[in-house]
Parts: sequence; structure tokens; C-alpha cells
Amino acid sequence: MNGTIAKLALQALLGRRRFYLLLAFPILLIGLVVLVTALVDGDAAYQILPNLGYPLVLPLVAILASSSVLGPEVDDGSIVYLLAKPVNRHGVAFSKWIVALGATLTAGALPILVAALITGDSSRALALFVAATVAGTAYSALFLAISAVTRHAVIASLMFVLIWESLLGNLFSGIAWLSIGQWGLRIGHEISSELPDPANLPYAIIASVVVTAAGVWFAGDRLRSFSISGDE
Repeated sequence: MNGTIAKLALQALLGRRRFYLLLAFPILLIGLVVLVTALVDGDAAYQILPNLGYPLVLPLVAILASSSVLGPEVDDGSIVYLLAKPVNRHGVAFSKWIVALGATLTAGALPILVAALITGDSSRALALFVAATVAGTAYSALFLAISAVTRHAVIASLMFVLIWESLLGNLFSGIAWLSIGQWGLRIGHEISSELPDPANLPYAIIASVVVTAAGVWFAGDRLRSFSISGDE
């Protein structure tokens, strides 16, 4: 990991308007859970998390974080100045992923834990937090790879989440074997049986690790082959 690259990525993340949007998601999620808990009960409020917080807020946070640490440099062409330096390209990708992962877990997974604890069941709160951590880790790596490929990374990542993970995932149970969110839920199921178990545990663990490692590696490989004159 390159500390300088990580610091620059963190500055890019914190210094843009996306940061305020990144901050808004967890605040709104926790606020909604608090409101429903006060007006109805904890069980009703908890349903917000597996139906809204986990499948939508978490990947949206990962998209914003991952695209913010790399996408702007690709968009404005300044990435070529970084790549002109004698730095390892995979080290650049890994450093940026660490920052994106930290933001994803802080603004995505942690608020899910806090919101779940508010509903009153620590077991399912921990299970959902583990699921969000696993899914957030893989999401951030995948979306970083997408950011290294296209200048329309946010749109492409949103299409993946909304069409593949949400729409088709709800229509066809077989997609659970190819769904990052479902892998996380399967691992979290080991802590609380309230979470579904759409795939077997070894597969969910291996698939999550493979997607994470492949995403970071691909982002680095893409940067390594990036033309000094810029690339699409």
C-alpha cells in the first residue's frame, strides 16, 4: 500500500460534493429506522434494513466511494500524471481500494449495524453487519475496476446494482449464486438464521474473495496498460 496515494485518494473523496451525499445516506437510513421504531416497533423498523439499507444504500455508498477515489482522475485526464511516476500500478489500485473500502464500511456497513441495534436485536444486527462488510468489500473492488474501465462508471455500476442485483435477483433465484449481496447474506446467515441462505457457505466465501481480489487486480492491470496520452 502506498501511503501517499491513499492520502491523495482520501483528499479526493473528502473534498468533493459526493462526500456530502455519501454522508447523507447513513444519516437518512438511521433517521428512518429511529422514526419507524418510535412510531411502530423495532421489528417493523428492522425490515427497512434488509429491504432498503442492505440492497440499496450499501451498494450506492460503495459506488460513490469507489468512483470518487479513481473516477475523477480518469475523467479529467490527470491520471496520466500519476502514472508517469515510477509507482507500481497495482499498488495504486490497492491503495485507492483501501480508501474506498474504508468509506464503504464507515458510511455503509457501520450505519446498518447501528440502525439494526436500534431495533433491539443484537444477534441479527451483527449478522447483517457481517453481511454488509462482506458485500461492501466485494462491491468496492468491483466498482473500482469499473471506474478504471469507463468514464461512465457511476452509470454502469448503478445498472449492475439496479438491474442485476435487485430486479433480476428478485425474479430469478438462480442469480443468487452470482450476486454479491446474496453472498454476504449467506455468510451472515451463520450468525442469525433470520438472514436467507441462497447459496452454500464455502461458495459464498470463495466467490466474495475472488471478486474482491480480481477487482483490485483488474483495476491495477488497467492502470498498468493505461496510455500516457489518456484512454477511454
